[in-house]
Amino acid sequence: MIQRPVGHTGLTVSALGFGAMHIHDERTTEAEAAALLNGVLDAGITLIDTARGYGLSEARIGRHLRTRRAEFVLSTKVGYGVEGVPDWTYECIVRGVERALRLMQTDWLDIVHLHSCPLPVLQQGDVTRALQDCRAAGKLRVAAYSGDNAEADFAVASGAFGSLQTSISLCDQAHLRTRAARADHAGMGVIAKRPLAGAVWRHGQRPDDFAEGQYWDRFRAMGLPGGEDWADVALRFVAFHTGAASAIVGTAKPQNLRRNLDAIARGPLPAALVCTLRDAFSRQGEAWPGLI
Repeated sequence: MIQRPVGHTGLTVSALGFGAMHIHDERTTEAEAAALLNGVLDAGITLIDTARGYGLSEARIGRHLRTRRAEFVLSTKVGYGVEGVPDWTYECIVRGVERALRLMQTDWLDIVHLHSCPLPVLQQGDVTRALQDCRAAGKLRVAAYSGDNAEADFAVASGAFGSLQTSISLCDQAHLRTRAARADHAGMGVIAKRPLAGAVWRHGQRPDDFAEGQYWDRFRAMGLPGGEDWADVALRFVAFHTGAASAIVGTAKPQNLRRNLDAIARGPLPAALVCTLRDAFSRQGEAWPGLI
């Protein structure tokens, strides 16, 4: 598995990351979650990403991977859902970090993101200060932001964050226009979320989900050539042609994990296909912003 630096943070992560959202409830048993999480590490994946909002995910990571903690970079997201305090406050961030430490049975978190924090809250500054104070206290290594568009631009420009998690896919290339260069100049790492764009090419009809519906519209409007394995193309595009340190893909199925590993093993796409994907998106100009 290819390993890459996360900007200037000192962290190194695998080109394919594992998103733990899909092990959030009882549809995945404890035994299945344990086998999947350990299989992720056995395959050489060194980035596991979760969030406060992902149900049982954080607790399962702690339960099944606490003895292998030194083998991977642990990323989570905070800002909401902490009992007894309002969302998006200084106290919510601090307690959210402490809650994540307890649930995941670890002494430190590698990356903690403000999870789609609204722009006015970011501008006010308390939540950013809380994350930095947690970092100074040794509870986390990298303060980060997860989101898109104006909020992501503010996060990059602020200089307060070491890493950015943002939507990047063949249907969501807004990040590549200008933000990628600014993040690189600032020494920020970039982690790609939603690299498969909801696999909208599988659907014969427009999905009801807001983001997937938008991606479905975009994929059709791009007029891409037929005959491609789009899951393979989409993942390799993000992993090798966007500057992202890692592309996070979530699944509860071992066969999907194997498919994703095989795609990464095939390496970069042909240059002509990369140009086709970029051109098909860029024809839309500014009409297609990032989708949270």
